[in-house]
Amino acid sequence: MIKIENLSKTFVKDGNKIEVLKDLNLAILRGQSLAILGVSGAGKSTLIHILGTLDQPTSGCVLYDNINVFEWERKKLAEFRNKTIGFVFQFHNLLPEFNGLENTMMPALIHGLSPRKARDRAETLLQEVGLGDRLNHKPGELSGGEQQRVAVARALIMEPEIILADEPTGNLDSETGKKIEDILVGLNKSKHITLVVVTHNKSLADRMSQKIGLKDGKIYNYE
Repeated sequence: MIKIENLSKTFVKDGNKIEVLKDLNLAILRGQSLAILGVSGAGKSTLIHILGTLDQPTSGCVLYDNINVFEWERKKLAEFRNKTIGFVFQFHNLLPEFNGLENTMMPALIHGLSPRKARDRAETLLQEVGLGDRLNHKPGELSGGEQQRVAVARALIMEPEIILADEPTGNLDSETGKKIEDILVGLNKSKHITLVVVTHNKSLADRMSQKIGLKDGKIYNYE
């Protein structure tokens, strides 16, 4: 489903080139769960941003079903991202002026779904993640774990094929983190959503079907 070929990413800072990713090759099968591990600064977040088409590689390509999506124009790429990929970040990125229901609806409204259909989907998803009684609470009125559950519901609103999660339990206590783990792993198993997780959480990584490591910008087999 996803194939990375000879992928490299270089940033320029103060006139100096910094190679963050170096000639990566990786295949991620449909319905697979994959953990990406490594120390801070290894390039994990950069890789997941490129997988999510939020950033572009310096060289190489990312193929989705054998199509190099970075050859598309910006509008088509944004539409693909909105429909196909759901994002869950360490920092929930919820809009503080909107409640949980409205935050969850946002990607669907951007896509052009009717407010009624977007609301119905959002209510169902928030019920599924255990927030049926917190629909009208704004992020400031929710705990960290509740905010992350809203973020998971928001990631699912467009019924994506892929979820990319960057340190989804990083700011949570162990008990709350376990609940988010269970939700993500359950989605992968029950809905066959491809799940790619950047994490330092060994418990979460051990529940993925495959693990890889990143070190000095290169992939290695993680044991």
